[in-house]
Amino acid sequence: MEGKSVSETAVHMAQLMSPQDANPAGNVHGGVIMKLIDDAAGAVAYRHARSNVVTVAIDRLSFHHPIFIGDLVTCKASMNMVGRSSMEVGVRVEAENLITGEVHHTASAYLTYVALDKNLNPREIAPLILESEEHERRLRQAQARRQIRKQERESEHKG
Repeated sequence: MEGKSVSETAVHMAQLMSPQDANPAGNVHGGVIMKLIDDAAGAVAYRHARSNVVTVAIDRLSFHHPIFIGDLVTCKASMNMVGRSSMEVGVRVEAENLITGEVHHTASAYLTYVALDKNLNPREIAPLILESEEHERRLRQAQARRQIRKQERESEHKG
């Protein structure tokens, strides 16, 4: 199976935040951003697997800065790691004030997907081709997160 590069499957999505995206405090609801993150990461996973995929985990979704109505939100998503049938996608969310031009890193998340065949069973996917030292660093970090998730699952089964 021929590998796929990080740049081949990366996705940048942008959406203007409107009043329907607001929470009672008047800024953008976290759930709206969570959906955008899952949409962007899912597109990366689909592009890599070229099959149905399902979200199995979201690690460390961190909100760093509020997002306001009228901001342009950009999700930058790319593959961090590929296993036999699973993959980790990293997403960086930025919000741009279109009046001032100020851009804030507002959120980050790591999502794990599994590729599925026609019978909804996990299927083998192409390996990941790393293209830079940054991709290698992100792979090492993803492997560490994967190990932590594995240890947490083992602890849950013992308790």
